[in-house]
Amino acid sequence: MNEEENYIEINRQSWNNRVDTHLRSEFYDQKGFMSGKTSLKEIELNLLGDLKGKTVLHLQCHFGQDSISLSRLGAKVTGVDLSDKAIESAKQIAKECGTDTKFICCDIYDLGEHLQEKFDLVFTSYGTIGWLPDLDRWAKLISHFLKPNGQFVFVEFHPVVWMYDDNFEKVAYNYFKSDAIVETESGTYADKKAEIKQTSVSWNHSMSEVVNSLVKNGMELNSLDEFDHSPYNCFNKTVESEPGKFRIESFENKIPMVYAVVAKKQDVESDEL
Repeated sequence: MNEEENYIEINRQSWNNRVDTHLRSEFYDQKGFMSGKTSLKEIELNLLGDLKGKTVLHLQCHFGQDSISLSRLGAKVTGVDLSDKAIESAKQIAKECGTDTKFICCDIYDLGEHLQEKFDLVFTSYGTIGWLPDLDRWAKLISHFLKPNGQFVFVEFHPVVWMYDDNFEKVAYNYFKSDAIVETESGTYADKKAEIKQTSVSWNHSMSEVVNSLVKNGMELNSLDEFDHSPYNCFNKTVESEPGKFRIESFENKIPMVYAVVAKKQDVESDEL
C-alpha cells in the first residue's frame, strides 16, 4: 500500500507526533489560553458573530483551543479530529477550562458513523483541507451536518501560498489538485527547531474547487474574502508588517495569504452521507 492509499494512518501519526511540541510552544501559548485568552483570530471572529446558544461543529480541531474558545463565546461545540493524542489532550484541556466542549476522534469522512446531530454552524480554519483528498465528500458532510439555513464559516491559507517551496524562492507545486504531496519534515510549523520528524500526505486545492464543491452540495455562497497577510507566523521568511499580520518579506502585500468563505445551507434536508 502506497502513501496516498494509507494517508489517514500516516497523517494521524504525523499529528500525534506534534501534539506535545505544540502544547509546549510559544506559537500556541497554552499558558495564556488556560488563563482565558482566546485562540480565535480577528478574521474568523468577524465572521462568526454572536454564538450564544448556537450549536457548532468544529472540523479538524487539533487539540481543541479553537473549539474551547467557541464554547467560551457561548456556543455548544463539538470538535472533531483524526489524532487520538490531540483529542485526548482536548478533552483534558476542556475539563480544566470548565467548558462542556465535546470531542470526537475520527477521520471526518467517517463522521456520520459517530454523530447524528445537526448544527447551526460548521466551522473549520487554517491548514485543514490540504489533508483531504476529496472536497466533494468534504462539502457533502458539511451540508449534511448543517440544519436548513445553517451557516458554514471557513478560513484557510490561500492556495497561492501552497504553490511555493518552503522558502518562497520558486513555484514548486501545482495550484490545481494533482498527485498527493508526500513530505518528511524535521521540526513543525509551531517550533521549527523541535527535535521531531514526521511524514505527511497532502493535496493542494484551488479556489474554484472549494467553491464549486460547496455549491454542488447545496450551499449558497454569502461571501468570499481574501487577505494579504496571515494571522499566524507559521511560514518561513516572514515579517510582521503590522501587529498580528505576517507577510512573506520578499512578496510584501502582493499575494493573497488567507481567504474566508461564508456559506448558507439551502432550506432543504441533505441526503444521507
